[in-house]
Amino acid sequence: MEKTGVVDALGQVQLLLPAWITTALAANDRLKLYLSILQAARHRSTGPGAVPVDLTREAAAAGVDGAWASEAVATATPDADGVHLSDLPRLRQLLAQDLKLMARPLIDGGHDEAGTWTRRVAAWMARLDGMEGNRLEDIVLTALTAGRDIAPDGFHPLVMDLHKSLNRLATELADEQIDGAHVWAIADADRPRIAAFMRGLNRTRPLKFDHPGLETAATRDGERLLIQNDIGTNDAHVLVVQVQALRITLTYSDLHRQRFAFFQGLLGAIGAVWSDSESRRTRGLNAGEAYHVGTAIFDCADETALHGTLEGLGARIVFLIDWNRARKRLAPFVSKLDAIAVLTDAATREAGHMAWLVAGGPDLVHGAMQAVGPEYFRIGDRLDEVMGRTAAMAFLVELMVRAKEALLRNQPAGVVADDARVMLLAHLRHQVSEFEALADHAGFCHALAEGVRDGLIHGLEHDVAAATAFADRAKTWERQADELVMRLREQADRQPHRLPMLRLIERADDVADALEEAAFLLSVIAEGHDLGWTSEVREVLRRLAETTFTAAEDHVRALAIARSLGPDGTADDHEELVAVLWRIVGAERAADQLLRDVRRVLARHLTDAASLNLATDFAAALELATDALLVTGYGLRDLAFSRMGAGA
Repeated sequence: MEKTGVVDALGQVQLLLPAWITTALAANDRLKLYLSILQAARHRSTGPGAVPVDLTREAAAAGVDGAWASEAVATATPDADGVHLSDLPRLRQLLAQDLKLMARPLIDGGHDEAGTWTRRVAAWMARLDGMEGNRLEDIVLTALTAGRDIAPDGFHPLVMDLHKSLNRLATELADEQIDGAHVWAIADADRPRIAAFMRGLNRTRPLKFDHPGLETAATRDGERLLIQNDIGTNDAHVLVVQVQALRITLTYSDLHRQRFAFFQGLLGAIGAVWSDSESRRTRGLNAGEAYHVGTAIFDCADETALHGTLEGLGARIVFLIDWNRARKRLAPFVSKLDAIAVLTDAATREAGHMAWLVAGGPDLVHGAMQAVGPEYFRIGDRLDEVMGRTAAMAFLVELMVRAKEALLRNQPAGVVADDARVMLLAHLRHQVSEFEALADHAGFCHALAEGVRDGLIHGLEHDVAAATAFADRAKTWERQADELVMRLREQADRQPHRLPMLRLIERADDVADALEEAAFLLSVIAEGHDLGWTSEVREVLRRLAETTFTAAEDHVRALAIARSLGPDGTADDHEELVAVLWRIVGAERAADQLLRDVRRVLARHLTDAASLNLATDFAAALELATDALLVTGYGLRDLAFSRMGAGA
């Protein structure tokens, strides 16, 4: 007689329960695969264009012949109000067999609700036994695969209820714990592996706060170590880890496509290779919407790498809890894609989103926006529209980190709210005091001035193709500079504190306009209107262009200094800014004199009216750019010194 038979004969059923539960959990994996086969077969039979579902990996993870599973799906054909399956009798037999195995620990193990389980299982055993032939009607398929709200007495809800009760029973029966994991019937080699998984899980476990979930059970099934984790409370949110030799296989299902992709990304960072995820539909589950299933494989080089991967996997599970709620709570502040990026960054920094939710979530952000006042935000403003995408996302991640730190130190949520206001104001002021747009604008002015100077050095005045190409680039730069002005103008309409910067960038835009005009005139001159351009003419025009370029360079330098100034600015900062601004003054004065020199030289050498007029206008445009740089410099000085508290 087999050992299990002896134990059973002696009436010591409790000794059999761990082995029964292990068998029952393996049966659960197979039952889910069989139901997936039925759903995939029905989908396949809907028409010749239906894409077949590949269940190879899922079959392998469940210990089922993948070729048989694929063939069962591929050969399905439509039938009146149903589907024809060539291997349906075998499927019915397998469903009944594994349902019995799954229920055995709860029915024969002295469970308190054994009578209820007996009735429910017996009803389905009789129903499966009464089915005949290879035709499965839609009404029967629904009864087998639908969720609870469609088929409360269905086969699928029965399997899910059995699974939940088995997990609870496994926890009660565990003969030991390893760092919080309930384990039984494991090998000595499994202990450090379970400990590695739990090391990661316990490192981030506090980040779930009072939310249920993360209970872990582990056992051995033949050659495989099985680790199950209770992520939360949803039937379709399942995570099962199998470890065999140096390979980890993770089977994961999720109701939410975005969360599934988020978890794929997190695990990709530690070496996961994912199968193509499959979108499945089960009536009554997830409101009839698709849920998503995938398998991840980790092939590890050695035992140390295996432990590291298990630890990394365990540490990332907590970030799935309430993820979709957090994503939705971020919607008023950033775009959908940026919200996912925020959650990913917070998870990567092992802060997560739960502390932020517990401390108030969106109320923290709205409260901070109201606290900094209408100078920055009006009712209805979005955070990213006011701050910009990058700054808004950085603030939200920082707030999640701060919420985690505060709540783990048992600080009240009010402290986080106060910090949120201070942090938001700091971010707004750190937006380079709105100098970013002007700095970008200055970059375009610098490129224009450099292009004109280099054009004269390389003789663009008699190269039509090159001069025209440069004029086209200059026009593009000038339009991009205009867009910066228009963007700041829109912001200033909502936020009056931006008006001084708006006035400053509008002055700077005269620089861009003048330099783009010079580029255009150079392209016209290249069309044969360079008559009389002697070496003396070219030299004096080159000196004027060089002076304009130097002033544009100093404009960029002045902005770099001014954007870093604040109430704590030093005397050295002040002196450096003054020195640069005085160089711009000197350049403007030099350009005035050079314009007169140009006119004198042009009058001496150019006799063709068109050439003379175009060259004169070209020089005047360069000199006009230095005038606009001087005016912008004075405005920059006033703004920077007012922010240092020095006045103007």
